[in-house]
Amino acid sequence: MIGAGRRRPLRFGLSLAPESARPLVRIAQDADRYGLDLLGIGDHPYRRGTADTHALMATVLAVTTRIRVLPAVACLPLRPPAALAKAIATLDRSSGGRVLLGLGAGTSWDGIEAYGGTRLGAAEARRALEEAVQVIRLHWSDQQGLRFQGEHYRFAAGRPGPAPETPIPIWLGVTGPRGLDLAGRVADGWIAPSSLVPPKRLAEGQRRLDEAAARAGRDPADIRRVYLLEGALDVRGSRGFLHGPPRQWVYELTELAVGHGIDSFLYAGDPDHLTSFALEVIPAVRELCARQSRPRVTPPNAPATQGTTPAGAPAHPQK
Repeated sequence: MIGAGRRRPLRFGLSLAPESARPLVRIAQDADRYGLDLLGIGDHPYRRGTADTHALMATVLAVTTRIRVLPAVACLPLRPPAALAKAIATLDRSSGGRVLLGLGAGTSWDGIEAYGGTRLGAAEARRALEEAVQVIRLHWSDQQGLRFQGEHYRFAAGRPGPAPETPIPIWLGVTGPRGLDLAGRVADGWIAPSSLVPPKRLAEGQRRLDEAAARAGRDPADIRRVYLLEGALDVRGSRGFLHGPPRQWVYELTELAVGHGIDSFLYAGDPDHLTSFALEVIPAVRELCARQSRPRVTPPNAPATQGTTPAGAPAHPQK
């Protein structure tokens, strides 16, 4: 598998549900202060009690200094792509280039329809997503006299823009085989939620993504692999994958990075445990992954070491 062999710089971040009852700005500032790389903000406009994602992004970017922010993922059926492109580019320019775009075809169709969106079937939603990527990139380009006529979106503009501060990666939140084919063809990154793409499905997903990229004449290594960590940091003991103490998370994330080629992690657990994730889990994962990448020199006649991984860490985390 192409994906598992890559060694890209690891990125860590927070996935924040924009529940207006929470101190959202303070949580984002904490993530920035702890040195996290990414802040993904959910986009579910039809849910009661949620803040608007783009307004929250603007606020967060104004009160942070280094963290990069993205909708994770933008709800395309309620975000027309030309308007979305302008909003994202404006945020990027005003923040000095700290914005990315996560994009999804849409879920929770009852809510989308109730909020004024159009219900689409799976195939239609994928075609709309592909068209949206084209429209957004056209809008960010320096071409003049732009026109796009698709099945779901139309776009005509004498002049595009504004252009973003720097090229903005588009990461797609998809899970099915056809969605992965699309991501391999056109996306800069793949966002995979752990609840829908557990480790046993990751290898097949990576293979599908890589093969689609290769068929499109792309280098699969150029596609970011982003894993949404939908679990719970719990010091009381292990209750399964991503449900356990920090030590368990360290080994599971290291295996995801080294064994599955995941290069970006978004913590989607309780923000009250963000400190533990940032100060305990992340440094230990970085260290274990760095240890894996260092060349090992074995002295002549040295005895073999039993019960360890190639990095020298215990083969199984203690529980």
